[in-house]
Amino acid sequence: MSARDQILRAALRVIGEQGIGAMTNRAVARAAGVSLGSLTYHFPSQEDLLREALHTFVDEEIARITAYVNTLAESGMAPTEAPDEVEKAVIGFAHGPEQVANLELHLHAARDPGLRETSIRSVEAYDRLAAAVLTALGIPDAERHAPAIVAMLYGLAVRRLATGDTAATGTADAFRLLLLGALPRA
Repeated sequence: MSARDQILRAALRVIGEQGIGAMTNRAVARAAGVSLGSLTYHFPSQEDLLREALHTFVDEEIARITAYVNTLAESGMAPTEAPDEVEKAVIGFAHGPEQVANLELHLHAARDPGLRETSIRSVEAYDRLAAAVLTALGIPDAERHAPAIVAMLYGLAVRRLATGDTAATGTADAFRLLLLGALPRA
């Protein structure tokens, strides 16, 4: 793993474990096992580091989730089966300091215009992924419904992290409720 990647992962760990306020160059360099000079070489500003850390996390998460979704799509799953599979996926993806850091960075973007563009791109990527899932499930107007799915999953992520729920309790039921509301009326 390159020094740059080590720094990005360390930044996410520091943010996830201690908060954005604890993310100093020294703390991140120490957590990454690199020199302070190496950190400032790769990331001249804290804003650069925050933006790249969020971007890297989201890109990796979307690649992981997309692979999972593609596997499900190839299985020819019915919309009624999808919620349980989504819950299983959430259990596999939704723990660790990186998840806390992801949410914290999105909240920080509300106060930091320099990070906002990266946050917007991230949310749009999640929306596209949700739209692809809904389309694969035969849900009409998938693009219109995707933001509600993303918002629900973000809200449930906050709930899981706040309560320590590692079972993703309620995810399948919430997803099922949204899917049923999006299905065409007979």
